[in-house]
Amino acid sequence: MKMNHRSRLRLLGGAGAWLSLNAAGLLPGAIGAAQAQPAATGGTLRFALTPEPPTLVTAFNSALMVQQISAKMMDGLLAYDKNFDPLPSLATSWQLAADGLSITFKLRDGVKWHDGQPFTSADVKYTFEEILKKHHPRGRATFANVTAVDTPDRLTAVMRLSRPSVYIMAALSASESPILPKHLWEKAADPATSPLVSAPVGTGPFKFAEWQRGSHIRLVRNPDYWVKGQPAFETVIVRFLPDAGARAVAFETGELDIGGADPIALNDLKRIEALPSLAVTTDGYAMCGAMYYFEFNMRDPQFQDVRVRQAIAHAINRDMVARNVWFGYGSAATGPISRRLARFYNPNVPRYDHDLKKAEALLDAAGFPRKAGGIRFRITHDPSTYSDQYRRFAEYFKQAMRQIGIDVELRMTDAATFQRRIWTENAFQTTSYGIFNLPDPTIGVQRMFWSKNIRKGVPYSNGSGYASAEMDRILEAAQTEPDAAKRRTLFNEMQVLAMTDLPIIPIVNVDYTTVYNKRLKGVTDDLEGVFGTFATLGRS
Repeated sequence: MKMNHRSRLRLLGGAGAWLSLNAAGLLPGAIGAAQAQPAATGGTLRFALTPEPPTLVTAFNSALMVQQISAKMMDGLLAYDKNFDPLPSLATSWQLAADGLSITFKLRDGVKWHDGQPFTSADVKYTFEEILKKHHPRGRATFANVTAVDTPDRLTAVMRLSRPSVYIMAALSASESPILPKHLWEKAADPATSPLVSAPVGTGPFKFAEWQRGSHIRLVRNPDYWVKGQPAFETVIVRFLPDAGARAVAFETGELDIGGADPIALNDLKRIEALPSLAVTTDGYAMCGAMYYFEFNMRDPQFQDVRVRQAIAHAINRDMVARNVWFGYGSAATGPISRRLARFYNPNVPRYDHDLKKAEALLDAAGFPRKAGGIRFRITHDPSTYSDQYRRFAEYFKQAMRQIGIDVELRMTDAATFQRRIWTENAFQTTSYGIFNLPDPTIGVQRMFWSKNIRKGVPYSNGSGYASAEMDRILEAAQTEPDAAKRRTLFNEMQVLAMTDLPIIPIVNVDYTTVYNKRLKGVTDDLEGVFGTFATLGRS
């Protein structure tokens, strides 16, 4: 059964819809990850990942580099085709109850974990109840209404819901909600610090082999993978090359086969794309809704007055940033929800156009006049340094703030230190980083603005400390509202409130790029691109 566009909107935006597909593929013409065959077998795939990830399991850390590596080793219950229709993965069929209060998954028989143990419904129950609901940065919101997962037999998992939550069906891919082996993880006193986060055991196409810190990760082919003939490659070498110039040279000389999330400096892409052996694509990011956010630490006294936050917003020229920092691979953001989420995006929100005079007047009114040397006050800024654009934005921000009398100290650091400062220690004043909205705001956006998601030690949760009873009411109503039109209205209200309170300044809607060697086949076939499994990649 192939769902039409209206059916997909029901699936992702309203209750009462149900779907049941089987592993033989009842999606005509959309065989996808579960059935497609690789172009060739054998050899080594060399994958550029930047920066080096702090962990390898996206159930605990949703940073973009973690999502890319995790999905090669782990499977989700579902995959998705390019129409966002669900496809079989560890689940071969699924059915949403008429009342919207349960989803029944039939699981694939004969699947083995990388250590040879059988995959069963007990693993699904454990993953959702003990890991995703408790540890996943987005899981507390996405799976808030999951009360339990029943296991009537070893190949059936019934997700019980306190209220209808159909958007869950858009959050079950390997990169977003990987299924973990209960028999290993339940032994950990603290799952988030288990050695398994650095040496995962999954059911995916590739098995973890080694991690040489500062150099590379080596994955090897899973000979027991449940899709016959996959994966194509015997080995995946995941290389860490911090310098964009070095990565460009490695692509040119054939030392790298593929890299995503802007592996090459954007101002160098036209030259790279002109080379006969290389290609550049923006495919593979449709589910991301990628944005770049600037965030205040709302605990800091200097930012208690909204006029200070508004002044900083007016001093940032987002159009200029999109043109000159992202080199046109992005557009100025107007609100917290990406334009790519067209069903939810609201353009009618408070605006903060670039206006230095207004910014100066707001700071004066807030009680921060210019003092000796023209400085009003000093702040620190902790940018994510995952890409050249992120570092360039930080440098631009420092210059932009100088124009309105704010002196900025940039604190550039590695990924692990950055995440610890922002989400564990809350030891920052301002920060900026990339974020994924994903197919539904409840999955990707709520976590940033929901007071119940202020969670120490959980990256990409509510790090600002923003707390609003009205925002909580709106977000929690949208979590359970079965009517698609009413959900859109709620998210319209959410965007207006977010841009009024302004704990976060949305900067850019990002168009990520992937660079790859043209010998690779199947690069643009997968909806998730570098966030997918690489099981269907082959070399001609």
